[in-house]
Amino acid sequence: MNTVFLLVALVATAGWITSTVTLRVQSLQHKADRMERRLALVLDHFGIEEPEPAGMDEVRAHLRADRHISAIKEYRRITGAGLAEAKLAVDALAAAEKV
Repeated sequence: MNTVFLLVALVATAGWITSTVTLRVQSLQHKADRMERRLALVLDHFGIEEPEPAGMDEVRAHLRADRHISAIKEYRRITGAGLAEAKLAVDALAAAEKV
């Protein structure tokens, strides 16, 4: 009986810790998103453009050769971006190159 009680207490504690950490991470993500939006407004206000990372010519070369996945991999290597972010950036770059 004591073992069952301890197991239930352990599971409840683990659930509480998980939910607390999840809420804290979500709060920090929300704050980071707000800071990024504010920084973007400041950069726009002063007319400052973020410089393009070095090595983007290689990404463009992959796109011109129709190697989209290789372009995403190269973008990730250059910038350290995650997969979703890299895919969006490379898709935007490909669309801009076609215009």
